[in-house]
Amino acid sequence: MKVAYITAGAAGMYCGTCIHDNTVATVLQKQGHNVSLIPTYTPTRTDEVNVSLNRVFFGGINVYLQQKLSFFRHTPWIFDKLLDNSSLLNGLSRFSASTDARDLGMLTVSMLSAEQGYQRKELEKLVKWLQEDDKPDIIYLTNSMFVGFTREIKNALDVPVVCGLQGEDIFLRDLIDPYKTKALSLLAERAADVDGFVAPCNYYAQFMAEEYLKVPVDKIDVVPLGLNLDGHGNLVEKAGPPPLKIGYLARICPEKGLHLLVSAFYTLTKELGANNIELHVAGYLGKKDEPYFEELVNQIHAWGLQDSFVHYGEVTRSQKIDFLNRLHVFSVPTVYRESKGLSILEALANGVPVVQPQHGSFPEMVKATEGGLLVEPESSEALAEGIFQLFRDPSKRKQLGIVGKSNVHQKFSDVITAQQLMKVFEKYL
Repeated sequence: MKVAYITAGAAGMYCGTCIHDNTVATVLQKQGHNVSLIPTYTPTRTDEVNVSLNRVFFGGINVYLQQKLSFFRHTPWIFDKLLDNSSLLNGLSRFSASTDARDLGMLTVSMLSAEQGYQRKELEKLVKWLQEDDKPDIIYLTNSMFVGFTREIKNALDVPVVCGLQGEDIFLRDLIDPYKTKALSLLAERAADVDGFVAPCNYYAQFMAEEYLKVPVDKIDVVPLGLNLDGHGNLVEKAGPPPLKIGYLARICPEKGLHLLVSAFYTLTKELGANNIELHVAGYLGKKDEPYFEELVNQIHAWGLQDSFVHYGEVTRSQKIDFLNRLHVFSVPTVYRESKGLSILEALANGVPVVQPQHGSFPEMVKATEGGLLVEPESSEALAEGIFQLFRDPSKRKQLGIVGKSNVHQKFSDVITAQQLMKVFEKYL
């Protein structure tokens, strides 16, 4: 089968979605399928061998200029190519803090309008390449912000189009009116053009069907996340606490809930003593979130706990596995209803039990893996109690780690995910 797998770059940061898309595309290629992993906006960045095309469609600079200035909507394609340079595009992350909410709303409406929007020239480039160079049997759009592409793609290629769902509701929720209302209307209208959708969990399938896409839920197949398990779980034994090492691996930002974990960490130091507990934090920190993280670090210093706090920054694949193998408990206590949670599976794959809020994808994930505890969302007290429960019951902590690791390795491999996704594609061919 020939698959055009259209993904979105994340401006030079390690992004869970980019990593997962690259992993699945790699497995499909190994299984003998002809898969083109096609980046949009910026090149993708992954902690494994990158199998994406050395070309970017809808380059972020061109998309922005075409939105702001009518001149760039008519420039020659050869000129546009100069602005799709990888270094330039990855540099976009430096400007993320200054993105105006009004500009973001207008751009979202334009992208969902597709052939009727300001970026129609970029859509023409993509469709022409798909039609003349790639000639796929099926198109896979990896998030619903791309649904506007469907109409023109189907008109030109007459192939099925399937769309993945990966947490777009968070972005849409934060848009401002009148653009938010218009964007939601366009999303529902354009969703009708898509043959089918794929969600990472049952919660998100139901939620997106009812709240955003306005499609029957049976139009959405559930394909859980999968990991490249090479290297994960090789460590047989680790030193037990004290100190109890609590870990966080995710983008450092308010929505991921690091502040809740920091507060729980402080509560636990009062219960256990500062020498008996450590907080280990890793993940991408964008410019707009630097003040948030600085405030947390300052608070940790004000408590006199700086010697019990370790910040690793962004980590590579091998560093990530080493990081996880240092831990006794793991938590990313998101304040929003997470649709994915790849790092939860990564922690469990290395035998680290998790303590997660009881919302979004986490109840399904914890039930399937039997590798953690669920606590009240947005409560640092409940989070501290959940972690403390695993500290005072070493046998339970060890059992959750063992069972969670076993279930992840049996049920959540990249091979299984690729096979399930292929079954969805076959349904539409």
